[in-house]
Amino acid sequence: MTGDSGKTRPNFLQLVKYLLGRPLPASMRDWVIRDVTGPGCIRRYIIRGVLPFLPIFIAFSFVPGPVIYRLGMIALLLIPLVYFEIALMGIYRRHLLTTNGIDGALIGVKRRAKQEITKNEYEAKYPKTPN
Repeated sequence: MTGDSGKTRPNFLQLVKYLLGRPLPASMRDWVIRDVTGPGCIRRYIIRGVLPFLPIFIAFSFVPGPVIYRLGMIALLLIPLVYFEIALMGIYRRHLLTTNGIDGALIGVKRRAKQEITKNEYEAKYPKTPN
């Protein structure tokens, strides 16, 4: 059986390929949308970005010297890593959607809806006056 028609969640190998940029089968598009835009998506994104560096952080914990030096080396790597992950989050999440054949504009739907509500509230409170 090679059909993916009943699968809604990727197996481990598919997940690894997905995280490396390979598209999933079309039957898993709903899972991709939930993964990229659903609850906890930012937490998953940060964890997936830091996880490959975990062996380096562990290696730094065995460097001889005071604990503050070890923590400082880890912080010097971790702070810029998380900073750039957050800065590039929208680009990477949009890339995950587009490589799986989904419109990348789904990333900002919630933000645009909030902006629209705020704009409507503002216009209701402060209507335009004719000049």
